[in-house]
Amino acid sequence: MNPGLKTGNGPLILLVNPWIHDFAAFDYWARPLGLLTLAALLRSHGARVIFLDCLDRFHPRSTVAGRTKADGRGPYLKTALPKPRALTMIPRTWSRYGILPEWLRQDLESLPKPDCILVTSMMTYWYPGVRETIEEVRRVLPDVPLVLGGIYASLCSQHARAVCGADLVIEGAGETMVFEAVTRYTGWQVAAGFNPRDLDTYPWPAFDLQRRLPYVALLTSRGCPYRCAYCASSLLEPHMRRRSPESVLEEILHWHRNFSVVNFAFYDDALLVDAGNYALPLLEKISELGLPLAFHTPNALHIREISRKAASLMYRAGFATIRLGLETTAFELRSELDAKVTEEQFKAAVANLKAAGFRPQQVGAYLLAGLPGQSFKAVARSIEVVKSAGITPVLAHYTPIPGTKLWPAAVEASPYNLESDPLFTNNAIFPCRRQGFSWQDLSRLKNLCRS
Repeated sequence: MNPGLKTGNGPLILLVNPWIHDFAAFDYWARPLGLLTLAALLRSHGARVIFLDCLDRFHPRSTVAGRTKADGRGPYLKTALPKPRALTMIPRTWSRYGILPEWLRQDLESLPKPDCILVTSMMTYWYPGVRETIEEVRRVLPDVPLVLGGIYASLCSQHARAVCGADLVIEGAGETMVFEAVTRYTGWQVAAGFNPRDLDTYPWPAFDLQRRLPYVALLTSRGCPYRCAYCASSLLEPHMRRRSPESVLEEILHWHRNFSVVNFAFYDDALLVDAGNYALPLLEKISELGLPLAFHTPNALHIREISRKAASLMYRAGFATIRLGLETTAFELRSELDAKVTEEQFKAAVANLKAAGFRPQQVGAYLLAGLPGQSFKAVARSIEVVKSAGITPVLAHYTPIPGTKLWPAAVEASPYNLESDPLFTNNAIFPCRRQGFSWQDLSRLKNLCRS
């Protein structure tokens, strides 16, 4: 579906991407894709939409825009804050990432008064930033209905209702519920012009609402056929849906031709699954264009799907950053975590990527660190196995997620009361480190990855 703007007389909807409060944050191709998809849907049905991004690296008053990398990534503006009481024992600096509160207030005051406000949320332990965002919005627009959705709102809905101050909390995918919410608060009713089960009928996310487009996030599918013990994908998207390769190609060409975008980040949880019917035809079409595009895979690729043909097509299409979902090289024990890859499949995938022409620094394998019961030595061994394969080990700190298969073991292993506050699930504090991890161990692991 073409994302062309539709001039409408519908309600004015303000969509807000909130601040991050954390010990560390960086824009690794991070965009509020769900929120911008809702903006596009509302706009295509005749609503008027405004987008405010509290993480905006390109705000006119920001000082970090000039530090943007060639691939589009870059740092957020950072402001030190007092640590939450629950995390006072952590010897690190707690910060707000994003624009200053006075900038947000001034931006809100300069806008026409909206009829409804939509706020999204990401990591469960980032809720303090969501709460502060809602508080600031309420100061300027105290009588406008405010709806909260997103990942935190879905996975920790009771907590969100208790602490964040929204009028309504939406759980799960918001494509249909957002229309119900807007109707509830504004009286606006409109017939759905898309099929929620058919991703090809969706308008493209409204990235044009951003101040600048250093990259665009692409989603060719929703959901994942695997049910990994540590992952919330199946909780958020129970069923897998896919777009046609033609639809994805058309979107890529739109952003490149009309907005000069060259960097694209795939957000799929299962980009290469059933590759012969989906990913490979798309990669062939991209390769035939001969355009100077760069593709990145921050969400990781399923290793078992990287055949020689897939690796060759990714290289020809312009893939610049490959991340593999390895998680651990303790292959004999991984049945407790997932069923994604064997040792032979890992070695074959790496060989295929190298044969296609990828350099070692382009290919990284995510390794989970801080799993319940995991030892320092187990992670160190995984790092060495990845390095011996000739690619880059990338530590991914384990985040306990309510509702996942591994959650009970995480609760049992943690020195914190994980069920009492999502702050305790912050992967920066190694929430399950009671059994074998220390801050010194973390530094040693990072040094192992770099050496």
